[in-house]
Amino acid sequence: MRKAVITLSLILVAMFSFAQEGQPVVAGQADGPVMKINKDIHDYGEVDYAGNGTCVFTVTNVGNAPLIISLCKGSCGCTVPACPQKPIAPGTSAEITVKYDTKRTGPFHKSVTITSNAVNTPSQVVKIKGSVKAKPVSETTTIPPTN
Repeated sequence: MRKAVITLSLILVAMFSFAQEGQPVVAGQADGPVMKINKDIHDYGEVDYAGNGTCVFTVTNVGNAPLIISLCKGSCGCTVPACPQKPIAPGTSAEITVKYDTKRTGPFHKSVTITSNAVNTPSQVVKIKGSVKAKPVSETTTIPPTN
């Protein structure tokens, strides 16, 4: 029984050690576009009401063919992504800009789904989170006198 387990283990190691035609498998090497995103989540922390709700995710193509991002979709209308329209060449990067509507007060947790032709993850989700402060009370607001 012990010989069978050892033999099976050696066969499995050999199978995962060599790709097609005897070429060794190297981490990060794939045939086609491979999408790598610099972060999974962006934490805004506390944001002022109507403040800057923009963040950027950097997408790098670590594969050997052009990466085409076909769709970027926010989880709701308050989260609007802008994705690159041109293919991302191997070894280069592009930015995905996400804008959150900071005229909605309170905590938020939203996501953006990125769909591409990547061989590793054709659909990948990135997240944003934070909290928008309450709308400030204007000190210049005056109440008209009543006559």
